[in-house]
Amino acid sequence: MRAFILLVALSWMAGACATARAPRPPGDPAALRYNISCSLGAAPALEVEVVLLPGGPRDFLFSQPGGVDTVWATFEHGDVRALRVTAGGVHVPSAARFLRYRYAPEPRHRGQGPGLFTGMGDEGAFHVAGRAYLLRPRVVTPGLRVELFVEGAEALLPWAPSDGGLYHVRGEDLVDSGFHGFGGRRCLVRLEAATVEVAILGQLTHLRDADVCGWIRQAAVEVATVRHAFPYPRVTVRVVPVPGDSDAGLFGMVLWSSPPSISILVGQDASREALGGDWVAVHEMLHLAHPAMLPHVPWLTEGLATYYTELARARSGRQTAQRAWEELVAGFERGRESAGTRTMAEVVAHGDYMSTYWLGALFALHLDVELRRVSHGTRRLEDVLESLGRQGQTSTLGAFGVAVDAVAGQPLFDSLLARHLPRPAFAELEGLLESLGVRQGPQGVTLAPGPAGAMRQALDGERPDL
Repeated sequence: MRAFILLVALSWMAGACATARAPRPPGDPAALRYNISCSLGAAPALEVEVVLLPGGPRDFLFSQPGGVDTVWATFEHGDVRALRVTAGGVHVPSAARFLRYRYAPEPRHRGQGPGLFTGMGDEGAFHVAGRAYLLRPRVVTPGLRVELFVEGAEALLPWAPSDGGLYHVRGEDLVDSGFHGFGGRRCLVRLEAATVEVAILGQLTHLRDADVCGWIRQAAVEVATVRHAFPYPRVTVRVVPVPGDSDAGLFGMVLWSSPPSISILVGQDASREALGGDWVAVHEMLHLAHPAMLPHVPWLTEGLATYYTELARARSGRQTAQRAWEELVAGFERGRESAGTRTMAEVVAHGDYMSTYWLGALFALHLDVELRRVSHGTRRLEDVLESLGRQGQTSTLGAFGVAVDAVAGQPLFDSLLARHLPRPAFAELEGLLESLGVRQGPQGVTLAPGPAGAMRQALDGERPDL
């Protein structure tokens, strides 16, 4: 991934329009209200007002501290007091009725900031992670209700607003509040039972908005080659152009808000051909096919998305089966080179992204093959993802293993993992590829036809030879 080196200096165009603040509905149970005013232009900023109710939270913090050092508290009789943010948090006196603060990312030179989380954009648009600017309760109690209202620019938040423009969310939604976009342009991807709302947060040199929307649609359709249906009824995607680059997907990320939110950096000078060959959008979309793992298990979640990135593009017809296996084999080799002599256990504990992603992808491939083998072709890794999807948005490594064994109809996960962990990373690679009829030689990767490649064809969706 190239994302974290793509911190760029951005020019901003002036312009913000004021809108009327939405009134509080009668009898609304919200304990906190956030009024967010967005100013775009040469000095983009978010002015945030938090309305406090008696008995509501008084200890607050920023999930990603550093952007705000002072919060101003207004009391019943109009007195205003400065509250310093210490260690990312602030305690609010019980008599305070409003909190106000300003979040403005510091402009820096290209290569030094700003970034995907702290703020970036172009041409009257602004992108930021909610955790960078939203002050949230330190302790979120069950049932805490929150509302947000945004003025000054059209917003794309993870949540859908009501008809009156209010966002009604749970307190826990502030813990992981996802990615937020302000300004820019919108397009909508409609699927059979889902919608993907897309914000294009800046200008693109060669691409039309319809090209971008088609690119996101293709990625969403490819998720359906892994899951029976798109995993969420509504998902938001922010596309952020990066000046001075012609590659398509430079970097992408999913944040596990509820529902999840996706943001993707795209070269401002990218072409339609570059979008056609891109893998970043479908990779990020494929993360929606598995639950969020708590605690995080990067080797598994990134491994699943990496494995299916190539197969999904082959199953949809965007690339050939031959190309998919060439990409997989090349990726496995990059991962092995990066892992060196380390075991899987060592890579899992201290691996770089290249070895972690591709070792996880190899394990996903092996797990898929074993599930198909023990079930005589009737069950597959996708059945595990469907089972976990019915259980909720979050899961654990242990629950993943239980789901594997349930699909297999016998103990499988722990024994396969125990087989991999103590051995040198990628030790299983050659034998696994050979069993699938995938061979490397002087002429590159070749795929065995007929019965020798039957399992491989079942994996990549290629029609068996008649």
